[in-house]
Parts: sequence; structure tokens; C-alpha cells
Amino acid sequence: MLSPTAGLLSRDTRSDWVRLRTLILLRWMAIAGQLAAIAVADRYYEMQLPLGLCYLAVGASIIANLISAFVFPENKRLSETEAMLTLLFDLSQLSFLLYLTGGLANPFALLILAPVTISASALELRTTLFLGSLSIIFITLISFVHVPLRYADGSVLSVPVLFEFGFWLSIVIGILFLGLYSRRVATEIRSMSDALLATQMALAREQKLTDLGGVVAAAAHELGTPLATIKLVSAEMMDELEGQPELQDDARLIREQADRCRDILHSMGRAGKDDLHMRTVPLAMLVTEAAEPHQGRGKHVELTFLPGPGGSERQPTVSRRPEVIHGLRNLVQNAVDFAKTTVWVHGEWTDETITIRIVDDGEGFPSHVIGRIGDPFVRSRRSSQDLARRPEYEGMGLGLFIAKTLLERTGAELTFANASDPFLTPEERPERSGAIVEVVWPVDRLAQVVEHGLGQNEPIQV
Repeated sequence: MLSPTAGLLSRDTRSDWVRLRTLILLRWMAIAGQLAAIAVADRYYEMQLPLGLCYLAVGASIIANLISAFVFPENKRLSETEAMLTLLFDLSQLSFLLYLTGGLANPFALLILAPVTISASALELRTTLFLGSLSIIFITLISFVHVPLRYADGSVLSVPVLFEFGFWLSIVIGILFLGLYSRRVATEIRSMSDALLATQMALAREQKLTDLGGVVAAAAHELGTPLATIKLVSAEMMDELEGQPELQDDARLIREQADRCRDILHSMGRAGKDDLHMRTVPLAMLVTEAAEPHQGRGKHVELTFLPGPGGSERQPTVSRRPEVIHGLRNLVQNAVDFAKTTVWVHGEWTDETITIRIVDDGEGFPSHVIGRIGDPFVRSRRSSQDLARRPEYEGMGLGLFIAKTLLERTGAELTFANASDPFLTPEERPERSGAIVEVVWPVDRLAQVVEHGLGQNEPIQV
């Protein structure tokens, strides 16, 4: 079954992420800095600059900013192409200014990193590669072809060739490093954001199912008495209409339909466990409910519940929380997906902790990803044997991330490990040889103290 966010998470969609207002503000800051630098170089240091062309380049940015501010609304978000063209304009304008003001002798040449960094943070890879390549080409060209800086007496500001080469090399390395660094961080942030969105949607879905189940259970509870009355009256009518077969058949039909309604409500009510007396359940019932959807998938799911050292013989009563059920269900699903024949789910409790341990007889977690389990979108290259055995599986680690996030919100601590050495031969491997997931809660975070019995169910208010 596909995730509700499969379409959202299956592609790298980055259009309409950059606000035009943000780029306009950044450009105004660049314009102010450029005007200040030109004025200081001209008035204070008395440099001979081609002021007409310099102010023309700055004026082009001012005109572009004014047009963007007045033509487009404040909430305008740029598409991929629009953002690329905007950053390309800024890159070209800055390169032209550097050409007019000494090339790499101008220390502000370092600012050519800005458009590439913005692209790496917000745009797609091909756009970033295009802008990064142009930046390297522009900075290389202006290192050879540029208008030299001259003092008031006409002397040229010269920079040692070694220093100029080092400055060029540092800018090129900066473009590559900052581009890669910014993209890596931005990608991880977006992946975590998408995964958290999927987690919230999964929890909302589980909460809706729980609420719907509560309504069904309450309806089954409240309709039980009227249906029993209909059944009783129809039985009495059948006895009284013994000499009238047609009317007796009608009475029998009423009784059969009442039985049918009872069966329907009973089957629907199995999922409805949020009635007042089922908001807290024994630990075994909670784990059984979480594992139930995966017990008919061709693998044997064995459930055991025993007290730990010093634990009471009586099972703890725990909160029936949607996030706990959904998190455990995802863990059991992952174990069933990778198990060969059997999954063992063991519940254990002491006076201080409640532990759920899930073990399978599969191959275990891959050694190269075991340290990253619980991170979203962890992909590993699948072997041809694995593809042949489970061609339908396309794991991204999102299920384990959702389970880990939901369970940790309830105070649980998760541990992932392998049950045996992966280098053992099949004959040497123990029965429980696959992955181990252990979930441990402090007792006070999950267990509930029931002081007044089951309580009373309140009637539905219509």
C-alpha cells in the first residue's frame, strides 16, 4: 500500500520555493554595498574608475529590482527557470562590475560565491551545476581580461601573480565546497521536513481510525439492546403466528435481519476500541492489536509476554495511544517483510521499565546502514538475490523513521541490532538470526494505574 505522501516524497520538487521578495531584498543590499564601494574607491582612495559603466551596471540592478517590486505581487514565488534567470542576472552583473574594477585585484570578487550558494540551497542540481560552471568561467575570464585599477597619478595597482592565482583558486574551491556543503545541508533539511510531514500524516490517519473505531464501538454498544428487543419480539410473533405461514415467514425474516445487524456491528466493533473502558488496555492486548494486520501475511508472528526480573505477575495496564500502536505496527511490518518464516514479539515488564522486543529470522540489518537506521530516506543498493525474492519492496527507511519518531514521542528508547554474526554459515546461524528492535519505556510514561475499575460508559449525546 502506497504512502499518502508517496507522490510528494518520490521526486525532488523544488519549484516555487524561492520568494521573489527575498531575492529583491538581497539585491538591494548588494546594490547598497556596490555603491558604497564605488564611492569610497573614487572619493577616498582616488581610484580612476570607469564610473559611467560602473553606475550603469548598478543602475541595471536598480531597474530590475524596481520592475520586480512593482510588477509582481509581494507573495510571488519563483519557478525553477525564473529563479535561475534571476540568479544568472546577478551573477552576470557582478562579473561585469569585477571586470570594470580590477578583476581579481578587487577583494569583492569573493561575492561571486553568493548566487551559487543560493542556488545550491534552493534549486535543483542541474541549475546549481549550470550556475557554478558559469561562475568558474566568469572568474577565470576576468582574471585574464579586465580593466586595471589605477591610482590618481596613473599608476596601476598590481598584484603578484602567485597571489592572484591563489585568490582565483580559493574562489573556485569555495564555489565547489560551499555549493556542495549548502546542497547537502539543504537536502537533509528537506528530507527531514518531508519525513516529519509523513509522520504527522500517519499519526493523523491512525488517530482518525481510532476515533472512527470509538464511534463504531459506541454504536454497537448502544444498539445492542434495541436489536435484542427486536429479536425477542420477533421470536414471540413467530410463536403466535404458527397458523399463518406467510406472516410467520415475515417475523422470521425480521429476526434473521436483526441477527445480521448484530453480526455486522460486532465485526465493525472489533476495530472500535476507544470506548471509555478501552482507553487503557493490558500490554498484551495493545501489542496484539499492533501486530494483528501482519499475522496473515505468510509469516508466523509469535507473541509472548512474561514479567522481567522483579516484575509483578500481573500485566501492566497501558495507555492505548495511536502513536504507540502505529509505531509498533511499523516495526512488526518491517520484521515480517524481511523474515524468512517467523517473527518473535516479546513483551517484558519490571517495576521500572516496559520492554517490547521484535526479532525475526531474516538476514538482519545491512552492516553499512545499521548506524543510520531511523533516518529518513536511507536507500541501499539491492542485490539481485534480494530483487528476485522481494521485487515489490522499495524501502526508503521512512517506515522505521515514522515508527522511531512516534515511539520516542511517547518516551520510548529504541535500539537496533542484529541477532547473529552475518559471516556465519547458514548451519551455524541460530533460529533467531535476523534483526532485533528493542523498545523500552519507563513505566510511568506508558503504564496507567486503574483505581476505579472499568468505569461507566456514557450514552451518545444526540
